[in-house]
This record gives sequence, C-alpha cells and structure tokens, in this order.
Amino acid sequence: MNIKDYLDILKLTGLFDEFSAKELLNLFKTHNYIISKYNKGSIIHFESEKCNYWDIILKGQAFVQKIDEKGNVLTVAEFKIGDNIGGNLLFSKYPYYPMSVIAKSDTEILHIPKDFVLQLCQTSQDFLVKFLTCISDKTAILTSKIKLISMKSIRESIIEFLNYEYYTQKSKKIKLNMTKKELAERLGIQRTSLSRELNKMKKDGLIDYDAHSITICDFNIIRKP
Repeated sequence: MNIKDYLDILKLTGLFDEFSAKELLNLFKTHNYIISKYNKGSIIHFESEKCNYWDIILKGQAFVQKIDEKGNVLTVAEFKIGDNIGGNLLFSKYPYYPMSVIAKSDTEILHIPKDFVLQLCQTSQDFLVKFLTCISDKTAILTSKIKLISMKSIRESIIEFLNYEYYTQKSKKIKLNMTKKELAERLGIQRTSLSRELNKMKKDGLIDYDAHSITICDFNIIRKP
C-alpha cells in the first residue's frame, strides 16, 4: 500500500493543508510509517497497550469502548475516515490506551511514529497549531462524555442525546443511524435499561419511537440554543 493513494484523505483531516502533495510524498519517503488493515470487530488497540503511533483512519470506522467488570459496554467515541487517534497519548508520560479501540467495519489505518509526528510539528507551525488544537478538542469531548455519564440519570442522558440530534438533524423526528444496542453503549447504559426508560418517556408523552427513530412530542425537553 502506497501513501500516494491516500493523499486526498490526509488533506481531508485539515492538518496537512500547508503541505503540497510533493512535500508530503517527500516526507513519507524519508520517514517510517505503517498502513494496516483490520477486519470488522478486530481490536486495533487493546486497553493498557502502549501508544507508539499517531493513527489516521484511511478507510472504514472505529470506536473506543470500555467493558466493566459487570459486562456493561460503554462506547466513548467513534471515528470515521480522516479522523485521528492517539495524539493525546503519544507524548504523554503515561502513553497507554485507557480503553480498547475496535474496528466498527473493515478498516485501514495509517500509523505514524512519534519521531515523524515531531518532525511534522517542527516543519510546519500550521500543522503544530492544528495538531495541538485537535488534541485539546478530543480531551474536552472526552471530559464532557465522562461528566455526562457519571452525573446524569438514564432519562437525562437520553434527553441530552435528543437535544444534540434535534439541533443536528433539525427535525423533531430523530433518525437513529445505529441500533438500540449501539445507542445504549453510546450512553453507557444497558440495552434493557434504555428500552425501559424509552417506554416510560413514551407513556409520559415526551416522545414516540420505533426501531429506526425517536420523535419528540414534548418540546419542553429541548433546551433553547
């Protein structure tokens, strides 16, 4: 697999805007990197595995997942083509993955080693600023997710999800681009608990729902922007 075939995806990240195609090819020719393929369901990085590379998704999707001692599954984040993983760990004194990274579909990932990332930062101030911004944003999102899970009830978590999707989809009928099981994992709750609370909210006149969507019936649950 040749990095030349993936230059458009590297540009898609927004981090390499200051580099021409020729400059990128020259950089990759003079530095080590790995492009790996992972089948759907494969573990890309195990929990507690040392982070040795900055990863960019070239094809497919991946997600960060935690399974507790009771078997409850929490999906913390999902990544698609052009997204990157591991930048917040690579230069840490404790560079170990706190959760597993799993391929949601057949996936191809570019693994860039630490010394190459450092060279990119030294070569382009624009890359450095965007790389640091990316790390900061990911840390803020993770902190927000943990706070949401630890402090909110199941109903509050569902309402938080509906608020986000309402303003994203701009419709009272929220299309679910995931299964109920995947939604439960995203909210950090059990599938049965989600179903039970959705049924209660339906009885309370707050929502209606089917297998593919949730319709907001009471707009008092939607916060003003």
